[in-house]
Amino acid sequence: MSLQTRLMTAVIGFVSLILVIVAVITSATLGRTLEDQLSERLAGYATELKRWVEQVPAEAATVENVLTGKTAQVPGLLFAVSSPATGTSGIILSSDESELSGSARELTSTQIREISEALDGGHLATVTIDDAGSYRILVTTAKTGVVVVTGLPAAEIQNQLTQLLTVIVLATLGGLILLALTTAITIRVSLRPLRAVAATATRVANQPLDRGEVEITERIPASEADPRTETGLVGASLNKLLDHVNDSLAARQKNEERMRRFVADASHELRTPLASIRGYSELSLRALSQQQGPAVIEGTTTSLERIQAQSLRMTRLVEDLLLLARLDEGRELVHGTVDLAQLALEGLSDARPTAADHHWSIEVPDEPVTVVGDAGRLHQVVANLLANARTHTPAGTSITLRVSRDEEEAVLSVHDDGPGIDPGVREELFARFARGDSSRARQTGGTGLGLAIAKAIVEGHGGHIEVESEPGGTTFTVRIPVSPAPEGPAA
Repeated sequence: MSLQTRLMTAVIGFVSLILVIVAVITSATLGRTLEDQLSERLAGYATELKRWVEQVPAEAATVENVLTGKTAQVPGLLFAVSSPATGTSGIILSSDESELSGSARELTSTQIREISEALDGGHLATVTIDDAGSYRILVTTAKTGVVVVTGLPAAEIQNQLTQLLTVIVLATLGGLILLALTTAITIRVSLRPLRAVAATATRVANQPLDRGEVEITERIPASEADPRTETGLVGASLNKLLDHVNDSLAARQKNEERMRRFVADASHELRTPLASIRGYSELSLRALSQQQGPAVIEGTTTSLERIQAQSLRMTRLVEDLLLLARLDEGRELVHGTVDLAQLALEGLSDARPTAADHHWSIEVPDEPVTVVGDAGRLHQVVANLLANARTHTPAGTSITLRVSRDEEEAVLSVHDDGPGIDPGVREELFARFARGDSSRARQTGGTGLGLAIAKAIVEGHGGHIEVESEPGGTTFTVRIPVSPAPEGPAA
């Protein structure tokens, strides 16, 4: 069953059970009250009739003699007397008020026997009499020894109870119908946000999300996503989930595009040296097979040198990729005491000859700025930042390398007064395989791994790297804790 059906069944079932219990308790209480009232009336009539019987001698105590000259205007009254001298006699007055005067039926022997059997020696009982109905009977004894039987019809109680039950049943049915309609409307309105959630989820599920550029625009309407209600909270949570999924799909698409660019870049980077290796090897083999002599040896030597250079070029690319993989696994770093000032001096000395047309300068404090880290990898960070500044700035650009200490952090920055970084690539500057130059020129394009490697090494030391750039100035800043953060307890 649906949730709406289950809720309606539960609500109507419980309410029906409560109403039935209330009806039973009400009927029982009212029936007992009416019986008590009937018994009180019966006792009053019995006292009056016994007084009348005591006015007649015991040897003449019959119903006819007792009622002579008396007017008993009680609808349905049963009156009987029993005396050893006169036997047993009784009457039942008419229950119709229009026939009270003189209208009475004598009790038959069968009816008298039914009354006697029901009493069974007692003095109060409810008896069902043939052709007369149900009666409440009270037996008393007069001073003359005559037994007086007084009864009043119990049909009035049954009629009142029947009317009450009829009213209760009709009111219950009407209330249940109204409850069912109200509950159905309330539940339907309350579950409307869930239906909106289901409809939105279905539409999203039917969208192709496995490939290509995907954007999920489906959302739960704000009116159905009120977090103050339980069902609205589901809609708000789904909207938040869809936002997260949409961002994840966009990130996935960007990663796929970046990966495709990287594959193209890596293919270009590897194809050129491989083509060179193949060409020089074929040239050397052809020369060796066709002729001999010093000229062949010289040409073969040159070919082998070119083959070696191209092999080293491929090796550097593969090592960069392997380094990133190992840094992701938390490996590759060997910690020791490192003087960043000395490391900066060595890095600048290595970079200066590669771009003599740039203006190089360094600013370091007089005191050593030491950190705990991997000297080789930190030297690679400095080299990559200097190479990045050299590659992406024109001749005549001033590049300044600074080292300082800021409280518990060592700060290394590389500043240049070049044209700045294109805002279109600034957000992905430290992403792997990102390229500031879409060309694949070796001088300006690169593989897009330099800054990614620098970022991974810095983060491996517990630090972070950031960039500030505007036309006329770009600064890369590296911050590394002087003392490494203590490792948490093992899980």
